[in-house]
Amino acid sequence: MVSYITTLGQNAKQVRDTLAAASSADKNKALLAIADALEANIEAIQAANDLDLTNGKSNGMSQSLLDRLALSEERIRGIAGGVREVVALPDPVGVVEKGSVRPNGLMIESVRVPLGTIGMIYEARPNVTVDAAVLCLKSGNAVILRGGKEAIHSNKALADVMRRAIGSVGMPEDCIQLVEDTSHETAGEMMRLNDYIDVLIPRGGAGLINRVVSDATVPVIQTGVGNCHVYVDKTADEAMAVKIVYNAKTSRPSVCNAAESLVVHRAVAASVLPKIKAALDEKNVILYGDETACSILNIEPAAEDDWGREYLDYKMSVKVVDSLEEAIAHINRYSTGHSEAIVTNDYQSAQQFTARVNSSAVYVNASTRFTDGGEFGFGAEIGISTQKLHARGPIGLPELTTNKFIIRGSGQIR
Repeated sequence: MVSYITTLGQNAKQVRDTLAAASSADKNKALLAIADALEANIEAIQAANDLDLTNGKSNGMSQSLLDRLALSEERIRGIAGGVREVVALPDPVGVVEKGSVRPNGLMIESVRVPLGTIGMIYEARPNVTVDAAVLCLKSGNAVILRGGKEAIHSNKALADVMRRAIGSVGMPEDCIQLVEDTSHETAGEMMRLNDYIDVLIPRGGAGLINRVVSDATVPVIQTGVGNCHVYVDKTADEAMAVKIVYNAKTSRPSVCNAAESLVVHRAVAASVLPKIKAALDEKNVILYGDETACSILNIEPAAEDDWGREYLDYKMSVKVVDSLEEAIAHINRYSTGHSEAIVTNDYQSAQQFTARVNSSAVYVNASTRFTDGGEFGFGAEIGISTQKLHARGPIGLPELTTNKFIIRGSGQIR
């Protein structure tokens, strides 16, 4: 008997060649239908989302996770707007990256082609359902979406709207499929569906990502847990430092590009730390510091686990260092490779920081909150890759393709 997940894989395999060969015009028509349908079904989507929010509150879900789960009218319209932005982006499929003519007359081209079928495993972020679906569709990939049980009603509503929308313009509905069985067993089977899924992309907390990386036999693009740092250098503009730290920590603490760790040069610690704390106090941010930070701010002492923790909450660790070199060493030791920032007025310090900090996005005098496909001009993004092979940083359309060599001859033999 064919299993449920295998059936979804077979469905995807049946349509992915059609999708891979679809024209940019046809794919964009389908995307515009999705955007219009999302806005036309706001009330139904919100009704489904309300069920998830009610269940989340009953199950003791934290406020930051409830924020991730919530779909307000403004957010739904924003998601639809993001879909239209993807329409405006160049189609990577068919782009000739390089070419040459060999001495024997063979014409060789390297062309971008879809990966095939992409499996997404993610947690309580219903916006990911749309982001992943539209990016996969635009890049010519079928997608199988497996969200968390916390968002199942929202995800069903969104997937249903998108499937009906693309079907209305002649695109096979099975280009987008949602796994409605959210059991661990089903997720495990999906991780081993090598005959039908070409790549898995997990998006969520450390537990989810580590499980997929360790258990999957399907190739994985590892997206990022975000223990992001802001380092305040001894030459920093203190007003700028306060503004950047406040934004990076508090604008939306439940996301992976929020700052979790503050590192400050000892030369300015006594001056700038009280100013930063005063700003963070507006949001009741709890700070955990080393001995020096505790003596300056009278805050909770940090445990060893705090230096590498992704809080996803109004919490932050504080480390005081004696030099730029110590700051870089601390960040590289505890970072998850996501996003780090330096606040400095010294060009050489900025150059050293950007060259030596080993993360996918490194900022000078700006908030880590910009690590986002939309902010980088990629439209929506399917996740932030913290690995180095194939894709790194925001995963946009080009990262959802691979290359194929096309060779044209005139009868050559070897």
